[in-house]
Amino acid sequence: MNVSDLREILQYVPRFRERTFVVAVDGEVVGSENFSNVLLDIAVLRSLSIRVVIVHGASHQIQALSAERGQAVSNSDGIGVTDAATLRLSIDAAIRLTNEIMEGLSSVDLRAAYINALIAHPAGILGGVDQQYTGRVERVDVKALKLLLDEGIIPVVPPLGFDGEGRTYRVNSDSIAVEVAEELSAAKILYLVPGSGFAVSADLPRQLSVSDTQEILKKRRGEFAQGIVSKLEYGARACVQGVPRVHVLNGGVNEALLTEIFSHEGVGTMIYSNEYQQVRRIFKKDVRAVMSLIRQSVRNEELVRRNRAEIIERLEDYWLLEIDRSPIACVALHLYPEESAGELACLHVSKAHENQGHGKKLLAFVENLAREKGVKNLFALSTQAYSYLQQKGGYHSAEPSFLPAARRAKYEASGRNSMVLLKQLRA
Repeated sequence: MNVSDLREILQYVPRFRERTFVVAVDGEVVGSENFSNVLLDIAVLRSLSIRVVIVHGASHQIQALSAERGQAVSNSDGIGVTDAATLRLSIDAAIRLTNEIMEGLSSVDLRAAYINALIAHPAGILGGVDQQYTGRVERVDVKALKLLLDEGIIPVVPPLGFDGEGRTYRVNSDSIAVEVAEELSAAKILYLVPGSGFAVSADLPRQLSVSDTQEILKKRRGEFAQGIVSKLEYGARACVQGVPRVHVLNGGVNEALLTEIFSHEGVGTMIYSNEYQQVRRIFKKDVRAVMSLIRQSVRNEELVRRNRAEIIERLEDYWLLEIDRSPIACVALHLYPEESAGELACLHVSKAHENQGHGKKLLAFVENLAREKGVKNLFALSTQAYSYLQQKGGYHSAEPSFLPAARRAKYEASGRNSMVLLKQLRA
């Protein structure tokens, strides 16, 4: 880890301190070699005063126990019919797995407790078929969960629920994570999916809004493993119900949990309920961030050197593109109202976020802003990015004589011999 990695992590720590994360782990992930690393990641979260609730599935263990006992199951994931024999297998497998998780947490010096926090009711008759012992969450015992969390104890919630008469029901763990997160006002749900689920799935975008997620499920459902589909469905539902972020991660990748939480782009897919990316005007406190963003491009002579005083002098011209409140790109629009002209300037995207459409987004933003300001001709000066502006922005080359008089004087004095690019804006 280098210093810049540590600085990036430290940006998030104050935001997440004393917040609750629900970590939902598929049973296959618990049974994998990487689960010991997942436990270490959870220990890091706790060391940063992040409260953690673990919800686990048990489908993998139910199938294994079924094969061991030579007993068929009606379904293993809690979304189909659960007959009496399958329920008995599910209870045995889930309780064993809960104990295994608690032993693992103890091995990394974390306190944990199994908790019967789910009040469930029967799923009932669906499509004319009695679902028998398949259940749905009716209520979450929030008070009990909070008592444990307040004492620094990690609650471990198995995929089982109980009704008021002592009956047990098999409940899908993906749905449990949503209900628990909503009731605890959790900041995140982190679904850890087995690597096999990702291996047979089409690529997922890194960030998805709720509407994007619903569109993918509508048009591309068949391209993904069922476990991924379930996480997308429940992830979108969680965001609609008030959970700000839901992450779908490959639980077989070492450090995936920490990388997803403490980096701008992460390594999984994040479903978000509000504006994850935003373009905003900069303030004085942002000048250092702008200068840091463009430093390498200035050294490479891609951008004109700007000092702090020059940026502050034209502060209202500069804009930042943020991802989760962290600046990753910038742009400026300098106005020349006498000639109804504007200059696209200081367009830069950090290297870690290149080739993801951020530059094109800023081009469109500046064009719309320029139109609002009455700009008829938008120009840019470039020594190295002119092909990008021509191909992606629709600019064409022009003579320096097209520049506003004040800008032309600076152009001639600079000696950079930049290419002049021009775009006429339609109202």
